[in-house]
Amino acid sequence: MDLRLKNKTVVVLAASSGIGRGVATELTREGATVILFGRSEERLKKAQKEIANEAGNEPDYFLVDLTDARQIEQGIQKTIEKYGAIYALFNNTGGPKAGTFENFSDQDWVQAFELTLLSYVRTIRAVLPAMKANQGGRIVNNASSSVKQVIEHLILSNTFRMGIAGLSKSLARELAPYNILVNVVGAGKIATDRVRQLDRLKAEQEGITLEQFQQKNAARIPVGRYGSIDEIGRLVAFLCSPANTYVTGQTILVDGAMSTAY
Repeated sequence: MDLRLKNKTVVVLAASSGIGRGVATELTREGATVILFGRSEERLKKAQKEIANEAGNEPDYFLVDLTDARQIEQGIQKTIEKYGAIYALFNNTGGPKAGTFENFSDQDWVQAFELTLLSYVRTIRAVLPAMKANQGGRIVNNASSSVKQVIEHLILSNTFRMGIAGLSKSLARELAPYNILVNVVGAGKIATDRVRQLDRLKAEQEGITLEQFQQKNAARIPVGRYGSIDEIGRLVAFLCSPANTYVTGQTILVDGAMSTAY
């Protein structure tokens, strides 16, 4: 399928590693003009080089701290000034702290909100004028399989990922008249550094090795393994593309049938 992404400008948040990098790679393969946002220039340069080697096309990047409203606005404006209208946005951040309710102070809740949900609100607000002027666009918000089935010891993430789902469903209805389609992808066990870190913590709690914990976890997934960043990247590339003309307001899990919820 031709996704018709060639020369379309797409912004990918938290793109230097993990799911963001996987999405950026697939979009670059499809010929999109991909702009990486992240706060570490060293990691962005490394991702830029690796993506260029894998995809045969080099993305650009801007330094943006996703908890800073001014930097988000500046990153979007720099992108528009250099590349013109933004066709698609992939919202993505690192996850908040792991833990249970009594572990966290008000400040922990505020920081998790600013990172996980308010950053999406700010970025969408920044791209909307350009998308409306261009008479269309695509927004895909990364969340988690926890929007269908909560994950133990991740109460901050569970709370604000649900907020992403509610935001996206509402926006899909508000923005449909402008041909702006809004969807959510919910990652299950994808082989990223974040998942490895969480698995290590749980393995230590159970008194087993990381490898033993991951083998046990993979056995609980009907597909029998963790997913890859490429697998989620391919779905996002479609949802971000002109080939997607009618899918909006949806939350799609990428979890190998791990979640038992509808």
